[in-house]
Amino acid sequence: MGRARRSESGGGPPPLPDVSSEHVLVNRASWDEDAPNWVARGRRSWASDEPFWGIWSNPESEVQLLPDVSGLDSVELGCGTGYVSAWLMRRGARVVALDNSTKQLATARMLQTEFGLRFPLVHADAERAPFANESFDLAISEYGAAIWCDPCRWIPEAARILRPGGRLIFVAGASIMMLCFPTDDDEAPADTTLHRDYFGMHRFEWHGPDGTVDNVAFQLAHGEMIGLLRSCGFDVEGLIELQAPADGTPVVDAGVPLEWARRWPSVEAWTARKVRTPL
Repeated sequence: MGRARRSESGGGPPPLPDVSSEHVLVNRASWDEDAPNWVARGRRSWASDEPFWGIWSNPESEVQLLPDVSGLDSVELGCGTGYVSAWLMRRGARVVALDNSTKQLATARMLQTEFGLRFPLVHADAERAPFANESFDLAISEYGAAIWCDPCRWIPEAARILRPGGRLIFVAGASIMMLCFPTDDDEAPADTTLHRDYFGMHRFEWHGPDGTVDNVAFQLAHGEMIGLLRSCGFDVEGLIELQAPADGTPVVDAGVPLEWARRWPSVEAWTARKVRTPL
């Protein structure tokens, strides 16, 4: 996939249209096409005894992102090959996994058979999750809805399907990283220059070789994210900005050199708890 070439900005997220924007279908097509490249990576993740997070595989023993999930009804929003759900199931959670890509779900189904773990796989858009109100105790996204869905849509949906006291956990690229991708070359790595505005960032378009939009990612400034979470009834419990290990090797080429990710965060992990009725 290409790098972020252009950010549509201008004073914060735009008003929401009446139906899901075209990014849902664009991202679905992109991930269906790219799904074969994630089979081996998914298998390695399923085989891991310990969860790890982000492109640098920071281990759960160090990050300590997960609560005790035993007995919790959990949903993974944007599950890809389903490895996070597998980790949760092994820890005693009752899990459901949702993804926008049928091809990614096919890989998840295959890996369920290989590893002997079965949980429901749902083909749907996390911006319009097909679940009843207050169905889950935990909603989690690692490089799924947290990147590829509009936060102004998927975070209210997460709030809707979580029970009072339920937790939301999501892992995505760091805000500062998104600002450091050059705007004139989709293949260029993050560098030491701020190439775009921090204020108003929201939608980032990535392009294919012919210049057409290949996929669409989303990112909010930290203040806007905190405001959005609070408006949806969440209290923010933590924001962890992950540093790459000294000997880190990325699990996927995200366009971030190790030297860069040792100096600045390329991954951020949020935890929040639903404590009030959304505004």
